[in-house]
Amino acid sequence: MRLLIIADTHVPKRAKALPGEVWAEVGKADVVVHAGDWVTVDLLDELESRSRRLIGVYGNNDGAALRARLPEVARAELEGLRLAVVHETGAAKGREQRCARDFPGTDVLVFGHSHIPWDTVADTGLRLLNPGSPTDRRRQPHCTYLTATVADGELSDVELHALPPR
Repeated sequence: MRLLIIADTHVPKRAKALPGEVWAEVGKADVVVHAGDWVTVDLLDELESRSRRLIGVYGNNDGAALRARLPEVARAELEGLRLAVVHETGAAKGREQRCARDFPGTDVLVFGHSHIPWDTVADTGLRLLNPGSPTDRRRQPHCTYLTATVADGELSDVELHALPPR
């Protein structure tokens, strides 16, 4: 099972649309994960129509229309892998311990908000992933997204992709 993991798209405030490379990955993915800050319902509608399966949450920049359609925390089991998605996890300091406490029974936690790619593992084995942003790099060198593979309850082939400058 192939995953595309994105967050903090901020369409159309930070970009008019998702980059073509990301849309190409949507077409290849079995599951698209979006960790919040969509900004408009239009992107949610388009991702829903173009994705085989979409798992998403709302972020702090998402208004009432998105909050009405998306949860604050999403949970799914993907081929035995226990996935959770949330927008904000708080400060980087202590993140692994805090998330391990707050998301027991979870194998992988995808989060956004910071626009900073993140890939760490808590002492409990919980893996934390932040894909950065495909549209707003902020202080990062590139806009980014993640792809990964799930098989037999295991996450593998996690790859951070840097997008070319717009």
